[in-house]
Amino acid sequence: MLHVSRFRVAQALCRRRLFSLPDFSNLLPGATDLQTYHEQKTLPYTRQQLYQVVSDVGSYQHFIPFCSASRVLSTTDEARIPIVLDAELTVQFLALKESYVSKVTCIPLESVQAVASSSTPLFKELTTTWRFQPIPERGLLSSGRSSALPSTIPPNDSTATAATLVSLDLAFAFASPIHAAISSSFFGQVSKLMVNAFEERCAEVYGHR
Repeated sequence: MLHVSRFRVAQALCRRRLFSLPDFSNLLPGATDLQTYHEQKTLPYTRQQLYQVVSDVGSYQHFIPFCSASRVLSTTDEARIPIVLDAELTVQFLALKESYVSKVTCIPLESVQAVASSSTPLFKELTTTWRFQPIPERGLLSSGRSSALPSTIPPNDSTATAATLVSLDLAFAFASPIHAAISSSFFGQVSKLMVNAFEERCAEVYGHR
């Protein structure tokens, strides 16, 4: 009965606006400390294909876990590198739903980094960094994979290989100790869920490999 009561209290607190939450930092020391996660995986797609999926921030709402809405607010000239854009994302999990703006810096074929605005009410800090490293064909041959390049690789992609090592670095700290405590049981799996979500998106766009 006590467990149910505590759950209801936490659920009620979560429904309130973040700025109205009382300060529980003394009760939950370290709850809002920065947490970091690293995930990497070899995917059977080219750097260009993976970069195009990851940099398509406006489509995140269709396949990213806990992202219920996404839209690009502004972007710089794509002829200038790096490409920088502002995007608004809405995060929704349990009874929590908040929107925030991120500055996304894209270096074609190399990396995509998103840094949440300091004014976001949900996160004290949130940085997501994707990197793409081509795997030499001889490495694929030694592992028993075919060295044939996928037919979808553009002819002008001189860096095209049959597979890419994708790495994701996620660093975040919640602004509220309550939300940090509520999400602690599953938020640590987000990096793995995100990599899997992008892999499934690539399969949807480019076909299974």
